[in-house]
Amino acid sequence: MKKQTQPQTSQTTQSLLTSRLRTKVAHYLKAQTIFRQGDNSDSLMFIESGTVKITIVNTQGKEAVITLLVAGDYVGESCISNGSPVRLSTATAIAPTALIIIQKAEMIRGLHEEKDLAEQFITYMLRRNSKTESDLVDQLFNSTEKRLARALLLLAQYGKEGKPETAIATVPQETLAEMVGTTRSRVNFFMNKFRKLGFIHYNGGLQIHSSLLNVVLHD
Repeated sequence: MKKQTQPQTSQTTQSLLTSRLRTKVAHYLKAQTIFRQGDNSDSLMFIESGTVKITIVNTQGKEAVITLLVAGDYVGESCISNGSPVRLSTATAIAPTALIIIQKAEMIRGLHEEKDLAEQFITYMLRRNSKTESDLVDQLFNSTEKRLARALLLLAQYGKEGKPETAIATVPQETLAEMVGTTRSRVNFFMNKFRKLGFIHYNGGLQIHSSLLNVVLHD
């Protein structure tokens, strides 16, 4: 598999590239569906570049945004973690996205046979679980302003290995509103506030500055 040019190569990407897994690369356009809730859950994907929105629809037909995933994240890993035969959510590219696709049986084989890959995947799943717990605490105790700031910093990959990607794809304000549990008008208000304070700016995309951390850390 040919390695694609990227600003930096994560430890996870290196692990996948040096493993003996049989994989393929797929490219998705903005707004293109990767898989739908209820589809067969027979593979997982690793995001090389781009941004993926994860949504679910309840029995009443109401859709909710669960999270946004970026380069370095897995998509559809629940086929391994909980063994579900069908997708429990829908994944949609919200920017041009490149994915490494690994069939479920192939990933299970690799986890049994390749120690480095298994350690990397377990570490990722533990980190993902910790993020889920942090998301819940964020929703329960933090203000809308803090929740929005945290969501933007996570999209810029602050706290992940390597240098954060301060330039990210522009995420629709409706999507951000669903993520943080508020209205689009409130998101627009705080985005304008962040821009005026110099925490973010727009330049062919959304630029996130480390100074946005002040919003999250301020009591």
